Amino acid sequence: MINDRKSILVVDDDEINRRLLTAVCTKLGHETRVAVNGREAIEAAGRYLPDLILMDVMMPEMDGFEATERLKGNDATKHIPVIILTALNSREDMLRGIAKGANDFLTKPIDSQELTLRVLNNLKIKEFHDFLKDHNAILKQQVAEKTAEIKKAFDQLDAVHEKVKSSHIETIQRLTLASEYKDEDTGLHIKRISHFTRELAFALGMDSSYSETLYHASPMHDLGKVGIPDNIILKPSRLIPEEWDILKTHTTIGAAILMGSGSEYLRMGEEIARSHHERWDGGGYPGGLKGEGIPMSGRITNLADQYDALRSKRPYKPALDHETVVKILTEGDGRTMPGHFDPGILDVFKRSCGRFREIYESFQDTGQ
Repeated sequence: MINDRKSILVVDDDEINRRLLTAVCTKLGHETRVAVNGREAIEAAGRYLPDLILMDVMMPEMDGFEATERLKGNDATKHIPVIILTALNSREDMLRGIAKGANDFLTKPIDSQELTLRVLNNLKIKEFHDFLKDHNAILKQQVAEKTAEIKKAFDQLDAVHEKVKSSHIETIQRLTLASEYKDEDTGLHIKRISHFTRELAFALGMDSSYSETLYHASPMHDLGKVGIPDNIILKPSRLIPEEWDILKTHTTIGAAILMGSGSEYLRMGEEIARSHHERWDGGGYPGGLKGEGIPMSGRITNLADQYDALRSKRPYKPALDHETVVKILTEGDGRTMPGHFDPGILDVFKRSCGRFREIYESFQDTGQ
């Protein structure tokens, strides 16, 4: 349960101002502590970790600008909102405060109503940050538990890899379905990605062993979605930045699940899970890899996955026809650009894109 009573640190060398600020905060139901200069503020913030700091600027020993800069430079205190209190109202002072990391400003003499609103707004921001921090900690623990369980299962499979190769591949395919069942397209997306990537690999001149391994490994590209909350995966509208940041972790989660296996399929699956959202121009994630620094398997799967995503219907977008998707991939539309893809793979795609149409139509959800 969220505790509505918060801790506020009041920093001001003037006793009258401290009393005024303390009175307003106390009336709002919050606990207050006081400091008379920047040095005391840094010490008190580190010791008590308040939810909000009201920071005067003109103080002896250390002014509010320097104290704010030091607080924002400390991992333990950088997320505490700081409201600068100043009698100065020049543009230069505002810019200086922003540069030091201040979250908000109040000009003296203090208007109690304005102070109340700014305190409430900044406490809400801090509360939301704390929620995300706690949520990420819980999610990390859940992912670690799931990773340990799935990794244990894979290690057992590796011991009998040669004897049960066909069963091994089937197990991998069914495991990848765990992430895809959160999406509307279920297993059809997996099947299409397998065929798309093998088609590109053959067209690029890869040997049959590599192409077949890619065929079985590429469906594991989104395995990390098992660690993403359903309310994000199934959200019927576009994600907000905070949700998008969580969703992007499916790349590293998937790689962590598959890491350390002796299976050639799982080793390539780990490579693909981590790198299938990297871009040739360096603008992708999670590592910002560029050019040939991106594994070939990731480059191939990236284009295949992008084609399928554009062809598929989603709650926030319609399905696009083949010709439109080919034009977007080869010419760009502002969001997706040719520079995102390996030029050699894109050239091969241009020559063999007819096979992509055939594959998509062979494994298409008739409800789309």
